[in-house]
Amino acid sequence: MRVLGINAIFHDPAAALVVDGRVVAAAEEERFSRRKHGKRPVPFAAWELPELSAAWCLTSAGIDVDSLDAVAYSFDPGLCRDATELGLDDPWDWLRVDYAKQAPQFLAAALPGLDPEKVRFVPHHVAHAASAGLAAPPAGDDTAVLVLDGRGEVASHLAGVYRDGRLSSLYAQQLPHSLGLLYEDLTRHLGFLHSNDEYKVMALASYGRPTHLGMLRELVRVTDDGGFHVERIDWAGMAKARTADGEMTDDHADLAASVQARLEEVVLDLSRWLYDTTGGTGTLALAGGVALNCVANARLAAEGPFRDVWVQPAAGDAGTALGAALHVAGELGDRSTPIAGVDLGRGWSDEELEAELRRAALPYRRPASIAAEAARVLADNGIVAWYQGRSEYGPRALGHRSLLAHPGDPDTTRRMNDVKGREQFRPIAPMVRAERFAELFEGVYPSPYMLFVHRVKAQWRDRIPAVTHVDGTARVQTVHADTEPLVAELLAEFERRTGLPVVVNTSLNTAGRPMVDTPREALELFGSAPVDLLALGPFAVHRRALGGGR
Repeated sequence: MRVLGINAIFHDPAAALVVDGRVVAAAEEERFSRRKHGKRPVPFAAWELPELSAAWCLTSAGIDVDSLDAVAYSFDPGLCRDATELGLDDPWDWLRVDYAKQAPQFLAAALPGLDPEKVRFVPHHVAHAASAGLAAPPAGDDTAVLVLDGRGEVASHLAGVYRDGRLSSLYAQQLPHSLGLLYEDLTRHLGFLHSNDEYKVMALASYGRPTHLGMLRELVRVTDDGGFHVERIDWAGMAKARTADGEMTDDHADLAASVQARLEEVVLDLSRWLYDTTGGTGTLALAGGVALNCVANARLAAEGPFRDVWVQPAAGDAGTALGAALHVAGELGDRSTPIAGVDLGRGWSDEELEAELRRAALPYRRPASIAAEAARVLADNGIVAWYQGRSEYGPRALGHRSLLAHPGDPDTTRRMNDVKGREQFRPIAPMVRAERFAELFEGVYPSPYMLFVHRVKAQWRDRIPAVTHVDGTARVQTVHADTEPLVAELLAEFERRTGLPVVVNTSLNTAGRPMVDTPREALELFGSAPVDLLALGPFAVHRRALGGGR
């Protein structure tokens, strides 16, 4: 069966293609349109579809629109109720629902030749659940799923279990109670952009103390049936509202720390209810925007009841394109194959990369090993723009579209945040060869998708200060030679030169822009940012060859 998955209704529009139960392509629209998150999450934008990413998914697999068996749309307008009835202050929500009802016709217009009758609506949280429960590595037993986000049609949460590829939903928390909307409200109050900057709040929380935790425990409560209630919160009573360019104070950090701590506690309680209700299932799979909170994920793995915790790497709304496609493929009789990695986006051949370099009239060369060349520049404290293979699906750069740097220089954090135009309180993350992980870090292993934080062992904190956050943690990516041989080679060569088995890895972009996707975009970033080496496939472009840098 051939099923195209579509996410479009809220934010992070994306497309994914599943063929015979296997994910063959998946990409977010922002990588094509160059609009961060694709669009803003307002009802007036609900009609916008991931036209470019959907067309690419089909073209990359050599599939015609008319040969699709189904198109899965990750929202079911038939489940919706009036926003006022749901307790939401969203007077234009009816417009979002109306657009969703017309999605088959919009999709037929965007993908000429598509029969609108092939479009199937998949409940939003079912799509999230499928993206985790059906894509997770085989566990040998049933897989519990916990979905937490801002909102779907009428709920903000789903707890369930997959048995033999079928979802049994055990509880869904009805709106307006929502942990995702709680965190969005906090993000807005702290002067950041909601549905965009929540990860900044998570980073800021490490600088504060949970001074308001007692009050929040009264306002955000779990219920005996597996759900929770969120009462109206007077944010200004705890910290003055901050403007986007306003001063960040200790009060703001303390408020962030308080909400973060309460979020972690509630997620733990929900997981314990789910564990007991499923009879002690060993594996928990997470999805929804809240699942991108790597601090909460780490605490859940450390203190929760489940043996294993697996987080869907595109856990936000973009991942519902994948989940919707997997869900419908299962309904049509296909058994899902777990994803082997997130390099599911666009890629270019060596010949195409070299043609771009020639077009740009840049001096370049092809070293015997691009990994060794990059390691040499990194060991000399240079910054490397690393562009290899197919692009990543989801928000994390995992060694395909990455900026790399030396972890041993305390000034690296400032330099990297300056290159990217980011706030200086933002941490940068390490990648480490899997076999060296336990020597340096404590916590979830393996961690190939950078979705947990880990404790940096005391003897290493002074040796890798650039990737050690203020609270002594790091968001680690474990690199496995069988799946990422080129990155593993780079790490081994860097360690040979420096004695450090870790390299700084952050996304190949600048603030407010999506990750670089095409070779031309990589060249544009290299031309505008103080980067010492562009490793474009097997080709090396050095800044010094252009008359500057190392």
